[in-house]
Amino acid sequence: MTIRSILLSAFLAVGLLPAVVLTALSFTRTQAAMRAEIEQSLSTQAAAAASDLDKQVFERLQNAVTWAHLEVMQDLHVGDIDKRLSAFLSEMKLRYGGVYVDLYAIDAQHRIVASSRAAAIGGTLALAPAWQLAELPGDLVTVEAPRRLDDGTEVLTMRLPIVSQFTDGDLGQLVLVIDWAQAAHELDAGAREQRAVAVVDRDGRIVAVSQNLRARVAAGVTRVGHDWLAARRSVATERDGAPLGAGKVIVSAVAAPGHGPFGGFGWTTLVLESSDAALAPVRRMALSFLGLLAFAAAGIVVLAFAVSGRIARPIVALTDYVRSFMRKQQPVQPPPASGEVGELTRAFTQMVDDLDASRQTLVRASQLAAIGEFAAMMAHEIRTPLGILRSSAQMLERDAGVSGESRELIGFIDTETQRLNRLVTNLLDRARVREPQRSPENLDALVSRCLAMLGAQAARQGVTIEQVPALDPVADVDAEQMTQVLLNLLLNALHILPHGGRIRVTVGGDADTATIEVADNGPGIAAADRQRLFEPFVYRREGGLGLGLAIVKQIVNAHGGEIVVDAADLGGASFRIRLPRRAAP
Repeated sequence: MTIRSILLSAFLAVGLLPAVVLTALSFTRTQAAMRAEIEQSLSTQAAAAASDLDKQVFERLQNAVTWAHLEVMQDLHVGDIDKRLSAFLSEMKLRYGGVYVDLYAIDAQHRIVASSRAAAIGGTLALAPAWQLAELPGDLVTVEAPRRLDDGTEVLTMRLPIVSQFTDGDLGQLVLVIDWAQAAHELDAGAREQRAVAVVDRDGRIVAVSQNLRARVAAGVTRVGHDWLAARRSVATERDGAPLGAGKVIVSAVAAPGHGPFGGFGWTTLVLESSDAALAPVRRMALSFLGLLAFAAAGIVVLAFAVSGRIARPIVALTDYVRSFMRKQQPVQPPPASGEVGELTRAFTQMVDDLDASRQTLVRASQLAAIGEFAAMMAHEIRTPLGILRSSAQMLERDAGVSGESRELIGFIDTETQRLNRLVTNLLDRARVREPQRSPENLDALVSRCLAMLGAQAARQGVTIEQVPALDPVADVDAEQMTQVLLNLLLNALHILPHGGRIRVTVGGDADTATIEVADNGPGIAAADRQRLFEPFVYRREGGLGLGLAIVKQIVNAHGGEIVVDAADLGGASFRIRLPRRAAP
């Protein structure tokens, strides 16, 4: 395969696959969110409708119980037509503004003794069998099933006994004929063109429906199957809408909760909406997502062809350039290129130059290593003649016949041989690091000792040295070598800091590791120089040998630790040493 075909395939795969996945994921999540919102809306409305209906029924039951215990009801003792009771019932019907179709007070033989409708007095009231029983504190109200009067009015009848206050037994019954259509009008408030509300009893019999279902009820639909009631829960479900609706519907069925002391009749409120209407926004959204995906796919294909061709040309030229270089084994003219491929070309050219420079550096490093070994050997050999010179000078100095001027010259020889011996010893110490003899040491105490040794020099330079002690400063270290490490770091800082400089030495760590940080506010160390700082013969100050930090790193490594250099919060450089608190067995 050519590089262009590979790039084209890669661009199409990388571009189209995420687009398809993201589009599908976005559509799925949005669809789920919209469906959940629809179901939540249905469930909320069903719960509200059930609560409102129970509240209405409870208010009518309260009226019935309250009126049955009024003193005016005791007029049934007379056993004949009672105008005062009839006037009371008429006033109640008028006061509740059409809630009640009729109010009756009947005796034990079901004869109408008093009524809100004068024409009905004296007649006999036919009572239907009990449909529901409502238990309220101290009373039992009988409710008849909803029925339609001859004039088309839908009514719900409630009745309860009127207890005699003078004798044992009941005087009769108070009968309330409620306009049940008003309850249905409450359901209309939550209904719309594609959403309907219905209330059914425990047996699936329809109790009340919203306006858009009344035609079905009038056509003979009087009950629903028990499967509508079996899934009473707060989450809406999708199902066949028959007999209440055509096609698929999303329905929420909520049990009536009751109101106050009234536990409800076990009715269920159903809120149903056509699936086609409810999910129409989801389908429109799907079409939008498909259009967007098609547009994105077309753009990706066009862009992939253009980009793959543009990238392939300079890469092919770069490949030819590399092959030419490999054949000739010498630099050739690189092809013209821009952008990332140009950067790659320049990087390759730079890599070739760097490899050549690295080879030369390696040769120089080998030479320096040989010189270092030779210097260490020579330093070791020089100590013997230096010792002989010093001993000879001391013996000459004891000779009484030596003149004053000669004695002064002999003193110079002794002094300079001592200085040369110290230089040789220092060179040998820098050439090799002995194995550390570790024992528990107080790092704070080592720091304090080093600061005391350098206190006079720091004072002369006007440099402030601050020590931050640790809660647990004890670690297994070689005290002599660690003192050498601290002195090297502190002297380096003192040599580079101007008057008024600041050094901070912090000891810290955790249960397993001890840390020592030497930070200053000097010029700092560039990030590019930090890696080479610990190499031998690399130095940053005039007159240095470049061995101090190399020895420091060797000592720290011999202790099983590490040392890193970074920028300090004081503004300069920070040398941080991490050491294991306990020596390995």
